[in-house]
Amino acid sequence: MHVYSAPLQPLAEKLRRGTVDLEQYIKDLCVHIEKVEPEVQAFLAEPNRQERLLAEAAALKKRYPEPAERPLLYGIPVGVKDLLRVDGFPTRAGSRLDPTLFEGPEADAVKLLREAGALVLGKTVTTEFAYCEPGPTRNPHNLNHTPGGSSSGSAAAVAAGMCPLALGTQTMGSVTRPASFCGIIGFKPSYNRIPTAGLVYFSSSVDQLGLFTQDLAGMELAAPAFGRDWQPDPTPAKGPVIGIPEGPYLEQAKPETRKVFEQHLSRLADAGLEIKRIPVLEDVATLARQHNRMAAAEIAAAHSSWFSRQRDLYRSRTVQIIEEGQKIGEEELEEARRGRGELRRRLEEVMEEAAIDLWAAPSTRGPAPEGISSTGDPAMNLPWTYAGLPTVTLPAGKADNGLPLGLQLIAPFWADEKLLTWTRRLAGYLT
Repeated sequence: MHVYSAPLQPLAEKLRRGTVDLEQYIKDLCVHIEKVEPEVQAFLAEPNRQERLLAEAAALKKRYPEPAERPLLYGIPVGVKDLLRVDGFPTRAGSRLDPTLFEGPEADAVKLLREAGALVLGKTVTTEFAYCEPGPTRNPHNLNHTPGGSSSGSAAAVAAGMCPLALGTQTMGSVTRPASFCGIIGFKPSYNRIPTAGLVYFSSSVDQLGLFTQDLAGMELAAPAFGRDWQPDPTPAKGPVIGIPEGPYLEQAKPETRKVFEQHLSRLADAGLEIKRIPVLEDVATLARQHNRMAAAEIAAAHSSWFSRQRDLYRSRTVQIIEEGQKIGEEELEEARRGRGELRRRLEEVMEEAAIDLWAAPSTRGPAPEGISSTGDPAMNLPWTYAGLPTVTLPAGKADNGLPLGLQLIAPFWADEKLLTWTRRLAGYLT
């Protein structure tokens, strides 16, 4: 076990007030990273990490000498998935290609981090171009299991206490799944709620940035720093009403996952929450094909010039999806893109007709698979990602092998603030 407590919210408060000295915290954190990172392998190597961070911390202290003037994420070290451009760091996107191919202005999300007072701790490991070919990262709960992907390094770094906040991306299930596998909080906002400029895209029609923390209060603290037009949402007097998506979609979860999920639903019902079981997503296999074909076409287009010249540098499963995407016609691609809005409207119409506030489902089919050759199945996440709806995953029980499982909550489009508010209430019933 390499899981360590590192909640964001109390640390941020102490750093702002100065009750924890920023430079000493950086030194202590780097000692912890030196101890844990050789086995978890969540970060890309950086020879002089501590020296750089101490210099940036000193500059930050000089800029904000008065605690009352310090921004909300003052001094917080953040892991940034190696698909986002960060000034001073090469962007490799988990690949063997020349990193100069991906050079450009710093990602907007990273700029927002810096404006909020955060420090970039380092680049975190990703699968190759956010697809299936994994990096070396291991699950802090059991090093013999995957942390999930493609945001493997970000989730593992947070779970291992190497950073209290990390950025990931999701094309299918790359925030929700690793958060669940690593037993932490994962928030995937509504499509385009966090700006994605400066990202090496897999599929621009669905790619969305997301956040990882150990604590829900920390997620509520961090999310407004990124979300467009974020508005505080007051705690509602009652509710929420929860919808369970019965049918082929939910049947994808393994029996032990369904068992734990039903136990949590019973606890919510015992707390007085109304739960409605609603047949929906009966065409989940068709939706998955549409999403996957769209993503394949878009990664093929994004890599057209690089792939034609350097095919031999791509790993086999990435080659496979790019070659599949090259065969997809414009008509099929446009139909798949239209399907995003159609699915979103259909899900929200069902929510309105049934008078439910949130969908709830298992975060994954089961616990993290053994080994690191596979990052797990995104089946429980893909429909919500395709529709662009905001999701949060909470740690929710253990599988038979002792590894974490998660509870996934889904809100209507652009209701991100309300989603986090409802999640806080539900988490109180589940603990």
